[in-house]
Amino acid sequence: MSSDSVIKVEGLSKSYRNGWRRTSRIDALREVSFEVRPGEIFGLLGPNGAGKTTFVKILLGIVRKSSGTARLLGHLAGSRKARREIGYMPEHLQFAPHHTANSALEFYGGLSGVSASRVRRCRDELLSKVGLEEWRRVPVRKFSKGMMQRLGLAQALLHEPRLLILDEPTDGLDPIWRSAVRNILAELRDQGNTVFVNSHLLQEVEMVCDRVAILDQGKLKYVGSIDAVTDEISSVSYGRLELELLGSRSTIEVALAEVSVETWNPLDENRITVLINLPDQNDIDACVDRLRSHGISIVRLTRTRASLEDAFLSILAETPEHAEAASPGNNLPAEKDE
Repeated sequence: MSSDSVIKVEGLSKSYRNGWRRTSRIDALREVSFEVRPGEIFGLLGPNGAGKTTFVKILLGIVRKSSGTARLLGHLAGSRKARREIGYMPEHLQFAPHHTANSALEFYGGLSGVSASRVRRCRDELLSKVGLEEWRRVPVRKFSKGMMQRLGLAQALLHEPRLLILDEPTDGLDPIWRSAVRNILAELRDQGNTVFVNSHLLQEVEMVCDRVAILDQGKLKYVGSIDAVTDEISSVSYGRLELELLGSRSTIEVALAEVSVETWNPLDENRITVLINLPDQNDIDACVDRLRSHGISIVRLTRTRASLEDAFLSILAETPEHAEAASPGNNLPAEKDE
């Protein structure tokens, strides 16, 4: 591991005692080791109970590790020196209802050691960045969930941290502001800052993150770039094709009777898209011939590229507990807190 890692964990483990007599043990983290590099956006993924929340709490000094090491910007996780360099946005940040956006930033700035005069100098720019400049004197009790989320991002940026830890940063935001937040994070990265994102929104993670770590049952299952893991899955699922077909569904079903059809998506009465799996080019050619012989028009044929969600489900399918849920057509439970 690099000596200048922004986050560096080695053999990190955390166990909790469970039960009335506290004789049983739950291993929330099991010898997790990876690093987060300077100037990257890094995503932490995993299903319910994976250990994500425990991991973040150890980084912030809220929970003590059982063994291993965790360092942030060269300092021990949880130390004052480390905390001064971190901007943190929790998933459900609550502001006292009497606060306005202005006074909330003054309050949280004070907690971060930022003087009131400095907060007043920079808060207009921050509120403008998150689209709340016209709401700066309005009590936060009148804010929507998305507005509260954006104010939470502003407070995390207030003391110009070198490391930003964000828990579900785009949850509750409309598509316009999701895109805007992604642009803000990319801008921070381009300025040399590091962003650590804990999220269950895999499409958002795929659009914004450079690398990801995947936890499952406290164990590290994957760490690396999104392109590397999706390329690997894409190479395995060579014959995964999406076809847009013109014809009656009954006729299409007859033509595809010998093909593994993953999904059907009717577009209108005589137009449908199907996702199919074929092992090699000969099978693809034979399928096209059968469709044409039944009078089906092929409007579009696309070889699909695996998404981060495909890779995520494939990795989880290696664990017996997740194998059925991670199979095509099923939805894994949304990954919130442990």
